[in-house]
Amino acid sequence: MDSSIEIRRFSLESRRYIGCKTKLVDWIFGLISEHTHDIHSFCDIFAGTGVVSHRALQMYERVVVNDFLYSNNVMYRAFFAPTEWNEERVQSIIDEFNDVNPSNLRENYFSKNFGGKYFHQDTAKIVGYIRERLKKMQHDVTDKEYAVLLASLIYSIDRYANTMGHFDAYHHKAPAAHPFQMRMVEAESFPGAEIHQQDANQLARTVNVDLTYLDPPYNSRQYSRFYHVYENLVQWKKPQLYGTALKPKEENMSDYCRNAAFTAFTDLVSHIRSRYLVVSYNNTYHSKSSSSENKIKLEQLADVLNKCGETKVFNHEFKAFNSGKTDFADHREYLFITEVDDEKRNRSFPAFLRG
Repeated sequence: MDSSIEIRRFSLESRRYIGCKTKLVDWIFGLISEHTHDIHSFCDIFAGTGVVSHRALQMYERVVVNDFLYSNNVMYRAFFAPTEWNEERVQSIIDEFNDVNPSNLRENYFSKNFGGKYFHQDTAKIVGYIRERLKKMQHDVTDKEYAVLLASLIYSIDRYANTMGHFDAYHHKAPAAHPFQMRMVEAESFPGAEIHQQDANQLARTVNVDLTYLDPPYNSRQYSRFYHVYENLVQWKKPQLYGTALKPKEENMSDYCRNAAFTAFTDLVSHIRSRYLVVSYNNTYHSKSSSSENKIKLEQLADVLNKCGETKVFNHEFKAFNSGKTDFADHREYLFITEVDDEKRNRSFPAFLRG
């Protein structure tokens, strides 16, 4: 195998993902360092790509990482989990996969559904073949090795996907042919990582940390639907698919993408035990696209956080994801930092605390 291929591993932030905070992480943690104190434990309760968690793991003793998507959970286990794995064994398996000739493979679930649409037919055949192999070898490798292999597969095909960066639709132009090459992700091990796959509002009732970072979805775009191909690939239940976008039946739908978003957020902040709440927000509710319109307004968010304690707000100019229908003027990212006053918060939300 070419040594240059082996060296070029995928970094955590190299996956395409809506709302990724890669370009904002320095700004976020600069403000956290300046306006909080004595932080030893951190919770990233809507972790998404995990880039915020990754920075937190380099700074704090204990970091709770949570997201309810199956594909994101695999990423956290691959990039963060402090469990046993053998790097050489994983690389040898990847080398074996890279020797596969698609012309020698039969059509499979993945190629029959996604070939010629989201991926070139040959690529889709290889992906389906690899996924079947991984399923069979799951009990012969450690959980970390299995996660690294699955994450490496997803990162390797992400750059070939015939999409805008999500799977709500594919380009009408047929996907281009290319030689498939699977590369390993930059897996690390952090002793302080605690990885969860829970509904954020349920986890909020059990977690106890110094600082909780919240970056929930704010508009109607359901992440489980935008990334349904990766959710399907990780779970590998081979469900029946529907519509032009080839989505399975609905699963893991978030209240934060519905009209119940404000109630869900209020319930969350009223229950979580944390000395600080740090909340990211962007001003997409001025969007011309109904799917991009925020379900929680900036003023609502500020009001709820002010009821939790002393709140400071900062903003930063930022170019957001644009699928082509949305035109933002002066798009800004906001960061709220609230020092929680438990007595004040409990007085503010008696109905939620009784529920």
